[in-house]
Amino acid sequence: MTFWKRLPKLLAALAVMAVPTPRFAPQGPPVFPGAQGFGIHTRAGRGGTVVRVTTLAARGPGSLVEALAARGPRVIVFEVGGVIDLEKTIAVVTEPFVTVAGQTGPPPGITIIRGSLSIETHDVLVQHIRVRPGDAGEPTKDTWKPDGISTFGPSAYNIVVDHCSVSWGVDENMSVSGPNNQGPSGTSHDVTFSNCIIAEGLLGASRGDVVHSMGSLIHDYCRNVAIIGNLYAHNRKRAPYFKGGTTGVVVNNVIYNPGTKAIGADDAVGGSAFGRLGSTNARLAVVGNVMIHGPATKPGLALVVGRGDVYVQDNITADARGREVETLSSGLRRLGREPIWPEGLVPIPARAVLERVLATAGARPRDRDAVDARIVREVREGTGRIIESQTDVGGYPVVPSTRRALEVPADGVEEWLAGLAAAVEVN
Repeated sequence: MTFWKRLPKLLAALAVMAVPTPRFAPQGPPVFPGAQGFGIHTRAGRGGTVVRVTTLAARGPGSLVEALAARGPRVIVFEVGGVIDLEKTIAVVTEPFVTVAGQTGPPPGITIIRGSLSIETHDVLVQHIRVRPGDAGEPTKDTWKPDGISTFGPSAYNIVVDHCSVSWGVDENMSVSGPNNQGPSGTSHDVTFSNCIIAEGLLGASRGDVVHSMGSLIHDYCRNVAIIGNLYAHNRKRAPYFKGGTTGVVVNNVIYNPGTKAIGADDAVGGSAFGRLGSTNARLAVVGNVMIHGPATKPGLALVVGRGDVYVQDNITADARGREVETLSSGLRRLGREPIWPEGLVPIPARAVLERVLATAGARPRDRDAVDARIVREVREGTGRIIESQTDVGGYPVVPSTRRALEVPADGVEEWLAGLAAAVEVN
């Protein structure tokens, strides 16, 4: 019997448990209406200069890269839609207090290819863009290995990446990172990834003999990381993976067709520098998630694997035939209560998560591009695979460029942005 035929019985068998006690008090209004997680009380670009992206060129006047490099609080809006080819470069964000409002772009929206976004500063909101690095035609060697979207370093905090679609990462699709030899003060913290599609990390492209395909790495010592409402699909591992010394919550995500690991939690000796820096085990709350095995999943794979400290509540785990599998693997320490929790985060019951995430995740759920639409369809049909290269699934997108002049209101910019976001989010 297929998973979908058995799903109603599986849902009925799992009771909804009490909502965990919040832990972190808010500081100011959320960065956008309905935001939940860590770092969400940033102002980002609120009240700043409106910077218009008027070209799909990789760089130069009117480009996204130029807008990201501008100084001072700013809201980046798009008067163009289509594909931005970064030509095997990484757009590094080093100037703080910025909102990247991809919802302002005309259909088909903004897709970045052959490049990635690295956030190395604080108070940043990125919404409604697609990032698809791919192998960029590089031969199989360890020279081109970008993430899709990542944070890096001690200045990277109060960051929210919401309603984005990231696939074909050569290293990870989306990561929270920094050096592993400086302890908690030397790396990213207070970061939220919410309502994203994080899919099809590349298995071997540009990595030499390394077998890869990774969803999200939460690197050594990164703290207060929230992974909420995302769709992870067709990643061999790291959906997500929290290394030693990390803290975070993994809430209301759908994980489909993981390979050999889904959620990972490491212990205090999981990195080279931990002995002298006094690391602790990863400490996670894993609540209200749905994991569904797929064609590439290791038989019997549990939802959470590793050696960390984990609180679990109200998760649904099933193999491809709908049979329940373990939530925690051996080696993990089960906690009696959540070790960390953001104020105001109220999970929805796991029984409602699958349909919610499939309907709402990604850059533009109302008008998904061909890649996102295919991935969602594969989750529903129980099909798909872990891929070697973007060429396995049709290659980089080719779409017409579009243009739309924007009338940005002098007052009420936040409300205007929220309205445009709702127009592409509601499915």
